[in-house]
Amino acid sequence: MRVITGVARGRRLQTLSGDDVRPTTDKVKESVFSIIQFQIPGRIFLDLFAGSGQMGIEALSRGAKGAYFLDMRRDAVSVIRRNLADTGLEDKAQVRCADSLGFLGACDEKFDVVFADPPYGKGLCKKALELLPHVMNPAGVIVCETAIEEELPENAGEFVLDRTYRYGKIKLTTYRRPMDE
Repeated sequence: MRVITGVARGRRLQTLSGDDVRPTTDKVKESVFSIIQFQIPGRIFLDLFAGSGQMGIEALSRGAKGAYFLDMRRDAVSVIRRNLADTGLEDKAQVRCADSLGFLGACDEKFDVVFADPPYGKGLCKKALELLPHVMNPAGVIVCETAIEEELPENAGEFVLDRTYRYGKIKLTTYRRPMDE
């Protein structure tokens, strides 16, 4: 697993081990950043259910102003911190060992881009979508990675389902707030 482009391009990232670990594939990662490429520079990124932190690190490498990394596993937080140190991006990062839904419920921060990739089959993306509108800037974008069969709502507060992309057994769903006509 490597950083695709930007200031940390080519840097190898560590990952977690175990049967329950499912890093975002390079193909899906490239697709996500193709979809949101113009929303990254100078913006604040939230890597929800961060795992190794590869998505937030990719955003920082591509010019994000800052990134928050959330994962409730201590081993994941350790891997994220090591990856940030190895890429030299730790000064732009906030890493929290916390329950993602609890964080969203108590958060005072505002984000421009959120990438949510929770464990599949537990309904966590749907629950996160109920809380995310309260922490989003109006022109922000929410990207959810789920299993292809997982159903997501048409709306998340004022944010509406924009597009769905399919990659084998993986589905990416984007939500945006409609711009005033």
